[in-house]
Amino acid sequence: MSEVQEAHELPREVLDSVVIRFCGDSGDGMQLTGKQFTDATALMGNDLATFPDFPAEIRAPAGTTYGVSGFQIHFADHDILTPGDAPDVLVAMNPAALKVNLPDLKRGGLLVVNTGAFNKGNLRKAGYEVDPLEDGSTDPYRLLALDITKLALDSVTELQLGAKDAGRTKNMWTLGLMFWLFDRDRTSTIEWLRKKFSKAPDIAEANIRALNAGHIYGESAEFPSGIGAYQVPKADLAPGVYRNIDGNQALAWGLAAGGQLASLPLFYGSYPITPASSLLHNLAKLKHLGVTTFQAEDEIAAVCAAIGASFGGAVGVTGTSGPGVALKGEAIGLAIATELPLVICDVQRGGPSTGLPTKTEQSDLFQAVWGRNGDAPLIVLAAATPGDCFHMAIEAVRLSTKYMTPVILLTDGYIANGAEPWKLPDMSTIAPFPVTFHTDPEGFFPFQRDPETLARVWAKPGTPGLQHRIGGLEKNQHTGHISYDPDNHHAMVKLRAQKIAGVADDVPEATLELGEAGGDVLVVGWGSTYGSIRQAVQHVRKKGAKVAHLHLRNIWPLPRGLEDLMKSFDRVVVAELNDGQLLRLLRAELLTDAVGHQKIAGQPFRVAELVDVIENLLPSGGDAPRPTAVA
Repeated sequence: MSEVQEAHELPREVLDSVVIRFCGDSGDGMQLTGKQFTDATALMGNDLATFPDFPAEIRAPAGTTYGVSGFQIHFADHDILTPGDAPDVLVAMNPAALKVNLPDLKRGGLLVVNTGAFNKGNLRKAGYEVDPLEDGSTDPYRLLALDITKLALDSVTELQLGAKDAGRTKNMWTLGLMFWLFDRDRTSTIEWLRKKFSKAPDIAEANIRALNAGHIYGESAEFPSGIGAYQVPKADLAPGVYRNIDGNQALAWGLAAGGQLASLPLFYGSYPITPASSLLHNLAKLKHLGVTTFQAEDEIAAVCAAIGASFGGAVGVTGTSGPGVALKGEAIGLAIATELPLVICDVQRGGPSTGLPTKTEQSDLFQAVWGRNGDAPLIVLAAATPGDCFHMAIEAVRLSTKYMTPVILLTDGYIANGAEPWKLPDMSTIAPFPVTFHTDPEGFFPFQRDPETLARVWAKPGTPGLQHRIGGLEKNQHTGHISYDPDNHHAMVKLRAQKIAGVADDVPEATLELGEAGGDVLVVGWGSTYGSIRQAVQHVRKKGAKVAHLHLRNIWPLPRGLEDLMKSFDRVVVAELNDGQLLRLLRAELLTDAVGHQKIAGQPFRVAELVDVIENLLPSGGDAPRPTAVA
């Protein structure tokens, strides 16, 4: 039998898009299954967006709802921007996965269930008093109930593996079945398995056999009425070389590219924290691009090491999530006082404190803009999509080195773990910004400033004649010596603030992502809400409504032209995954009467909920109350 067999020539129903969610226990390999389905889908030429949903517990008791892991992929023959509101297909590997995810499945959707896990113990752990497969709970759906556990074990019997290793192949059997149902090629997964288990060829062979067995089952089985084979044609993507990328990969590559464009080595100091940890893993692979990585003993050591690297003439970078930003706060203030370049990547998660470590949120905006002692402004940027992380990382390095200041770049768990097809950029089209170090000892003092940017000079330690000291104590604006003079402190605080304010002249003016100025409703967003807002606005615009979308990538300072653009609309709504932080910032800075739509659930916006919000704000929406919050 060949490793990849051709499926029978059966008529396939052509669909323009499909949303699939794989879910099971955290040990069932759902993230791996989803990732392999994603890679195969990218190779098929579909546009796609993914949403991995990890359990917050490190190792919740097996079979409980706390340990359910999910992976959702939306793929289509056209441009898409979100992983989908609700799945068309739900694959549930145990009762707990069914319990958590069944309410999201569309009525009439395809439900694939592993009956091998539906024993009394697992049903009890999931909170079921009776078997949901027998009490009518699944009647609204097209049910495909299979003992996947047994089918997977049968496929690897000849290899005489231990029960544990054999049982772990059930995710590959499931993947093989889904590959057949949606006409995906198994070749990339087989190659990946052989590479991953190159030192354990029997494990590789077992997983390949299970994968093929699931596919063969699809080819030969008689499915219940309403369940067939499907096909999603290729998307019409712009010509170019693409690869599948997640946000932390793009962020790592963007930081490395920024170092190259600045002609500087890049140093990354970090302490592991979800969901930022994989940024360290990705940067550690880029030593050939002048990247040095350092895993510190704590958050403060990580950021201080990065500041030390900047003092020595490198691009100092540190990465973390919300709790880590709090711990780094004093050192970030040190970088502001010393006026050294520093990039802080904040991959936001649900809070406060430990909060929801594996869930997404946008609740660090206040902390990024104002969260330090003293008057300590810095630049705050926000990436909108996984691919956008690449370009925003370059921009963070550019602004940090040009203005000699820390820059906080905000992403979140949704962006960091989500994937999309990304067209490889032509680096020759991105203008370099090489750094020039100060070398002239004549009249040197460390806080000499560029008259245009107000950035202080950057002198490498050890340069002849340029001995100097910097630090957290206030310095005289002329000599760089420690100063407690009140007028000097006032002047230095104002100079640092003026420097940051001037960055607004060096970034693009506020522009609309979609729509025209002067309409009925403007939806303002930032960060990972981009795809949901854009698709919601597109949906309402197709009905003829005068609606537009504005997305902020420059959070502080705010871009020029923002106030006039917002004032041109009758109503403005700010949609964000927090309790209204950008809304309050815009109200304070621009005196706008914008309203807010907030969601603080650890989950991204659904397009449908934003459509409802927009339509309620339209003149035809009548006297519907203005939205304020969604629990």
